Amino acid sequence: MTETKTRSPEHQAAAGAIDGLRQDLFQNVLDYRPLSPLGTDGPVIRRLPRTVRKGAVWFPHAVVGLVALIAGMDGVFTANTYSPFGMVTGLTAFVPPAVLLMTLVRPVLAFWASIASIPLVAGLSSGSWPWDGSAFACHLGVLIVVAARTRPRTAVWMWLITLLVGSVLGNFAASYSSSTQPMAIVSALALLLVALVQVRRDAQREVTVQRTVTAVERDRRTLLEERTTIARELHDVVAHHMSVVAIQAEAAPYRVENPPPELEQAFVTIRENAVAALTELRRVLGVVRAEDYEAPDAPQPTLAELDRLLDNVRETGLETEKTVTGAVRELPQGVELSAYRIVQEALSNTLRHAPGATAKVEIGYVLGGLGVRVVNGPARGLVKPSPGAGHGITGMRERVAMLNGEMTAGAYGDGGYEVAVFLPVPAQRSGAEDGEGA
Repeated sequence: MTETKTRSPEHQAAAGAIDGLRQDLFQNVLDYRPLSPLGTDGPVIRRLPRTVRKGAVWFPHAVVGLVALIAGMDGVFTANTYSPFGMVTGLTAFVPPAVLLMTLVRPVLAFWASIASIPLVAGLSSGSWPWDGSAFACHLGVLIVVAARTRPRTAVWMWLITLLVGSVLGNFAASYSSSTQPMAIVSALALLLVALVQVRRDAQREVTVQRTVTAVERDRRTLLEERTTIARELHDVVAHHMSVVAIQAEAAPYRVENPPPELEQAFVTIRENAVAALTELRRVLGVVRAEDYEAPDAPQPTLAELDRLLDNVRETGLETEKTVTGAVRELPQGVELSAYRIVQEALSNTLRHAPGATAKVEIGYVLGGLGVRVVNGPARGLVKPSPGAGHGITGMRERVAMLNGEMTAGAYGDGGYEVAVFLPVPAQRSGAEDGEGA
């Protein structure tokens, strides 16, 4: 029997720390990772003129280059003034700035190059040990740039390694003034600031992602709610037709004298299928019905009740004009219900988003379908428009798509809005609408 040894929390923490060090500073050391320019949508850059904006995106590169240039010039002047080795020290003055520039393309390699160059530069320098002025600035710049390009945990490891190397080298030159303590303090403050900026940036990015996911889920939930509402409303329409089919199939054999058995059986089958379909329809509606849903007492509205809707809207202060073109005829109940709801929602949107405006409703009976157009003018008065959530347009599009229609919605005129819909209606044979057959 094999026993599983449970590691202590201290051992697990140490193993995790070593693994983090390996991942941050020993894996992919030679990776080529050029520093990308800043985005043009930043809070500062987007406020700059367009001509300045193109150059401002390279601001981090310019800062690193400027620090490297100043450090290199200081190293040259210091070498020429104090160095007993002349040309050798002059050459070493360019090593720290070159390592700093390396952070723009290979950040992790630049850190290790800066660590490796510390004893070389310190041995040829006559200033503070182990970092003189230019080397101090360049190594601090390397720590800041690499930390900004990686993650906060990497900053901790770099600070500890820098402190360790500085402490070890300090034991070999006791006569020199040590710069290890100033490096530890200044780099700790700088890296702490970089870590705080990174944490804030990651938090903002996470919030943005969560907002995007929430918006997508909200739109999906809204769409499902609109479809559920449409299903509930159409239930009465479809159930009425299925009930009529069942009743007519049951009564048809009694209206024919001496019907053949085959005809009676055919009507029985029709009635059974109609009843079964009606039962399934009610079962499906029970699935999508909310717990607090109550079936309406009155039949679903049609275009015949549109005048009553417009009268109610006018009582709220919305001036509405109605125009009907074409030969008015009775349409399938699903089409009339959808047309009524589209007009109702469009007028509701006008009340919410354009208070004080006027609206015009156009109903066009054309060959092959029904046209609906609702146009409102710009908002007027002192009442502020409501922002809304866009659910109304979603519901209208769902109704139109259900009937294979077409819909456009958008700005109209100077501050107005237009909703135009076409609902196709299949051509019916003469007498097909009569429930009484020959």
